[in-house]
Amino acid sequence: MSDPTRPPGPKIIAVANQKGGVGKTTTTINLGAALAELGKRVLVVDLDPQGNASTGLGVEAGDRDYTTYDLLLDEVALADVIRDTDTKNLMIVPATVDLSSADIELFSNEKRSFLLHDALRQPAMDVYDFDFILIDCPPSLNLLTVNAMVAAHSVLVPLQSEFFALEGLSQLMLTLREVRHSANPNLRIEGIVLTMYDGRNRLSQQVESDARENLGELVFQTVIPRNVRVSEAPSFSMPVLSYEPESKGAQAYRNLARELLGNNARAAA
Repeated sequence: MSDPTRPPGPKIIAVANQKGGVGKTTTTINLGAALAELGKRVLVVDLDPQGNASTGLGVEAGDRDYTTYDLLLDEVALADVIRDTDTKNLMIVPATVDLSSADIELFSNEKRSFLLHDALRQPAMDVYDFDFILIDCPPSLNLLTVNAMVAAHSVLVPLQSEFFALEGLSQLMLTLREVRHSANPNLRIEGIVLTMYDGRNRLSQQVESDARENLGELVFQTVIPRNVRVSEAPSFSMPVLSYEPESKGAQAYRNLARELLGNNARAAA
């Protein structure tokens, strides 16, 4: 039973797509940075064993003493796993390759699908006063991704503007439907954001047209352009909003953050 005396928790969004290379981690990092720039307190949970979100936010591999693995499977204090980043209001739970073995260990745990849900709702989380938690999911529909969907209020899907992009959504939607039926009936789609978009490219235009025709208002009005500054920023271990604040990519993620906040405000009204 929930405690009515506890403050309302943060909005938890799983950023997921089982296809790799669609801008999932890039979107998690930069949407988080854009929300933080707007004054929101944001936690990124790196749930990908590759740990790219951790690297992209400046947490070197050798400095990840406690990680998402510990958050899920060991009784480690939140203060030990939540790390500051160089971006004000933006924190992270980093990941390492150790997380790749978590699927096997989770399988034998009777609460295997609810470990992240419970970890992100423990009373010790209240002191951080987060507005948003963004979960960077692995590029597969495994137990880690299921944990993210059970923990989340909604799922944000980055969709690369390329051929067959929409076809890849079917399995993700099926998994989302199964999670709704079995563990998280209130899970919804936060939205689908078109990434790596080239307005001069007829294919990008066709993918956008098909997406809006088939998915309607689920597709964000904001599109993320193919932008060299967005691609360069992770190699400098920072969001594009810090690396090149005036770039088209940085502006697009600011627009996405504003649109997401507007959608949430309307939903709450």
